[in-house]
Amino acid sequence: MNVFTWMLGALLSFCFMAIGARELSGDLATAQILFFRSTIGLLVIASLIVRLGRPQYFKTQLLKRHCLRNGFQFLGQYGWFLSIGLLPLAEVFALEFTVPFWVLIIAAVFLKEQLTFRKMLAVALGLLGVVVIVQPGVALVNSASFIVLGAAVGYAVAHVATKSLTQTEHPLTIMFYMCLLQLPIGLALSLPQWLWPHGQQIVWILVIGFTALTANYCLARAMLCAEVTTVVTIDFLRLPVIAIVGVIAYGEGFELSLLIGGGIMLLGNLLNAKGLRLRRWKKRSVKD
Repeated sequence: MNVFTWMLGALLSFCFMAIGARELSGDLATAQILFFRSTIGLLVIASLIVRLGRPQYFKTQLLKRHCLRNGFQFLGQYGWFLSIGLLPLAEVFALEFTVPFWVLIIAAVFLKEQLTFRKMLAVALGLLGVVVIVQPGVALVNSASFIVLGAAVGYAVAHVATKSLTQTEHPLTIMFYMCLLQLPIGLALSLPQWLWPHGQQIVWILVIGFTALTANYCLARAMLCAEVTTVVTIDFLRLPVIAIVGVIAYGEGFELSLLIGGGIMLLGNLLNAKGLRLRRWKKRSVKD
């Protein structure tokens, strides 16, 4: 299959996961939704590892690093799922596109990665995109927007930690510990307000659990089929698609500022992705 097929799978997965989160919003606590999501993921990943006959994937020497990664990723997921019930779907997806810019800043501060002019320009465009979307000083800023931005920061820290883990850990090991470590966190936070799901709620829980896995898998496969710039560009289609879903399914309004701000952030992401490709090309040239 080509990159467009994999990205279509990722796009549908993200959209159905957002719809599932919206349908469960107000019925089940966010932490409980994440608990069920981790439970489904753990069962699927563990079964896959057993089926492959790779018991070594259950082991790790980097438990502390896994804990750090999954603590921040849980915060990111919690903020994302919570904001789905508070904001228009398109705004959540648009502000989520700031993750790569936070990754650049965090990697520069904590990993001492060089912050080049291209990277600084990408970050500036990302922040400009946020200003266009949130419109401080023009409209009453919804505090829920800051929940999404906080979630993006959490995801960014998790991405940086993932980059470190992938040097020695198999992807299935990373996913296994993601589900294993986040499951008790979600359970502990949901116990005070636990409600047993029923009927259609169970269906949406299953949708969230499986689309969380298929979204990440399809994105990973797309990265293997094409350059990062191509994947980033196609991934941007999530914004107009989820905007249409919000308008049709939930009667949400759609502002042009979302597309403009999202487009500015897309430009920043493309600049960063192109810079990454150039650096890799230079390294290969030096080796040759």
